[in-house]
Amino acid sequence: MSATRMLVLGVVRMRGEAHGYQVRQDLQLWAADKWANTKPGSIYHALKKLAADNLLEAVEASSDLGPDRVVYRITEQGEGEFFYLLNDAVSNVDAGPAMFNAALPFVTTLERNTLAFLLKSRLQQVQATAGQTQLLIDSTIAGSEGEPGKPPHIREMFQYWFATTEAEAAWLRDFIDRVQGGEYTFAGENEPAFGSPPR
Repeated sequence: MSATRMLVLGVVRMRGEAHGYQVRQDLQLWAADKWANTKPGSIYHALKKLAADNLLEAVEASSDLGPDRVVYRITEQGEGEFFYLLNDAVSNVDAGPAMFNAALPFVTTLERNTLAFLLKSRLQQVQATAGQTQLLIDSTIAGSEGEPGKPPHIREMFQYWFATTEAEAAWLRDFIDRVQGGEYTFAGENEPAFGSPPR
């Protein structure tokens, strides 16, 4: 799945209507070019592709935007695609770090309990990975003389994996606690949540 696809859908949805330059500006503010490779060309390509797939629709632009500005609005089908990508990116470790990063700006568009559930699912996967990695470390230490094709210092790689999964698990536990403790405003609550379409 493409992080750019979810980001573009999410920004257009958040703004209600947006042209390519507005989408690009928002994503630059989030430094998405650094962690999701959202270059200007990929943003404009995504807008056209999403429109061709009926996930966005082109709407008539106001004259002050100029004649060359195509303005987009998310469709009902696009809304479904956005939430499918968002749910998968939050809950599924295999979706990859770029997708998870792309999901984070939009997590408040979910209901609080839904987000907590998805994060707990992700936490279980991360903890399982940490356990499997610990087994790799233990087996490498046990065979400390090394085997052909498996030098003893390979455990440094396994220890790095373990440290990163442990760090993610600690962050997830903290975030889940904060979400359940009332931090931020989520969909269905009194104030409009960040990332929600304008009323």
